[in-house]
Amino acid sequence: MEFTAKDVMELRGRTGAGMMDCKKALTATDGDMEKAIDFLREKGLAAAAKKQSRIAAEGIVDSYIHLGGKVGVLLEVNCETDFVAKTDEFKSLVHDIALQIAASAPEYVSRDEVHADQLEHEKEILAAQARNEGKPEKIIEKMVQGRVDKFYKEVCLLEQPFVKNPDITIEQLVNEKIAKIGEKISVRRFVRYKMGDGLEKKVNDLAAEVAEQTAAMTKK
Repeated sequence: MEFTAKDVMELRGRTGAGMMDCKKALTATDGDMEKAIDFLREKGLAAAAKKQSRIAAEGIVDSYIHLGGKVGVLLEVNCETDFVAKTDEFKSLVHDIALQIAASAPEYVSRDEVHADQLEHEKEILAAQARNEGKPEKIIEKMVQGRVDKFYKEVCLLEQPFVKNPDITIEQLVNEKIAKIGEKISVRRFVRYKMGDGLEKKVNDLAAEVAEQTAAMTKK
């Protein structure tokens, strides 16, 4: 199985291993991503992946307010020790993730959290779109899977391109910090508030207002 530079970057983001080590792992496993992760773990090179079994019960809750109070975020990110939670590097990471949530409005942390019924509904819509575009049935399933992956990137925080560096995802950003800091880091939960969400807003008819004001002035 062949692999691309994008696969190398994904493996690096998921494991925190060096670029050359990722290339060697993918070569040794014929491009199989999961086997490559195991390969790096066996070699002791997968800094991020081998820490996933650890317990991360410390961390911080951060807040971010954007656009003059129009958007607000509350975010919890966990690490293993209180010492790391108090470092500027960890705090900066958490704040960057809060900024990401404010800017890109994800709905979930990861694809595991996406509700099955929502996913099925999305697949039905995507399949209908493909049929309306005149695509043959034999390729619709493959097209839908590709569009589902795009859907995940839109709604799942960890799969979104980092707003400060779109060449990496939030998951890759976190894994790079895991490799550097040496502790498991996990994004646990977040809430994003946008001022006015769910409220019925008055729609002003400018033309009607002008006509009303003109009529009032005429009467005077």
